Amino acid sequence: MLLLQFLWELLSSRTAIGIYAIIVLALIIVLVIAVLRADSARVQVVAPPKDQKRTNGERSSSTPGTPERADGESRFFMLSKTDRTMKKYAAPAHRDDVTLQSFCESFQAYAAGNLGLYYDISDIRRFISNLGVSHILVMQGMSGTGKTSLAYAFGEFIGNPSVIVPIQPMWKERTDMIGYYNEFTGKFNETLLLQKMYEANYSKDMYITVLDEMNIARVEYYFAEFLSLLELPDPNKRYIDVVSDVQKGDPKLLKNGRLKLPANMWFVGTANNDDSTFAISDKVYDRAMVINLDRKTQFFEAAKAPQVRISAEQFDAMVARARKEYGMTARNARRLRALDAYMIDKFKITFGNRIMKQIKQYIPVYLACGGDELDALDDILSKKVFRKLEAQNPIYVRNSVEELCGYLDELFGYDRMKLCKEYLRRFERAA
Repeated sequence: MLLLQFLWELLSSRTAIGIYAIIVLALIIVLVIAVLRADSARVQVVAPPKDQKRTNGERSSSTPGTPERADGESRFFMLSKTDRTMKKYAAPAHRDDVTLQSFCESFQAYAAGNLGLYYDISDIRRFISNLGVSHILVMQGMSGTGKTSLAYAFGEFIGNPSVIVPIQPMWKERTDMIGYYNEFTGKFNETLLLQKMYEANYSKDMYITVLDEMNIARVEYYFAEFLSLLELPDPNKRYIDVVSDVQKGDPKLLKNGRLKLPANMWFVGTANNDDSTFAISDKVYDRAMVINLDRKTQFFEAAKAPQVRISAEQFDAMVARARKEYGMTARNARRLRALDAYMIDKFKITFGNRIMKQIKQYIPVYLACGGDELDALDDILSKKVFRKLEAQNPIYVRNSVEELCGYLDELFGYDRMKLCKEYLRRFERAA
């Protein structure tokens, strides 16, 4: 006790307090000096040579405060590596034996025989046909029905594995998808998607990017720039911003810090509709093609089948040929006009130019894949037109379902438009 009392008196004496004050003052001085040195280092920027002038609209070729790198070293490690590896790339040979119908049938056989994944041929036709209409697909349905595995299997089938991008709940902007420049390291944090986009610009192959659980975050936030670019009719004008400046050693295909969105890449989003996800907005639905996978296909016998590697150009050529050889019949065109008038009068809903364009593009490709015209109409109307009823008064819609189903029977036949009628009767079951 005497020892503790002595120590307390010593530590609380005026002399000890004075020592404490001197120590604190010394620490403050050291901290101030360190801050001043850091600020001084931050503002010291090497001036460019006097003869180096920047033209209007050209991006800066240096960034103040960028850490020094050795000559020739790139801040994009993986993209620069791609510049080297893609020198040995060999494009797919043209296949005269491939048609859209054989392509669908071969894919179904390959998925079953080689991967143990079983899909109904109608789902395969829808998937391939949708690729021919839009570069954005949304596959929705219950968990476990094979949404992600269908896109994965297609990548294996064409000999170019699909890129799986697991969407995170906090994603809000494009940097979450393609990465960002790290000011501290002087390097760009490259994502797998950015690497594949860059590689695709060198390649002729088809590329599939899977946005897994795309609506666990708001699609119209993190994917907004991609949606806008894919609306541009000229693929050569679809450039996405990667960095805000230009530096020596940057990858060859970066143009003023921008990368062209490759025309041979398709984005396939998988969506679950439950309490943990966000509703997909009309902005996304209107631009995308939609596939519903609500049930698993039963096992069937299938032998191993070979891959079918074709170029994106050949696939586009097969789609273009289908649109020349096939088309919507005049009878179904009249039926669509009658249905459009009915929907306007009854629900104040119209098809719109974008939906009509998608219908006219979808039907020929589905027919070339071996499908039926009314089946194609049934599929796309259920996802593009009748889906808009979800924004209407639910009680009014529920009371109008049977009348609308009866009108579909009158227009198209009693045993047709099964997908549309099944979708409409969900409103009744939701009561």
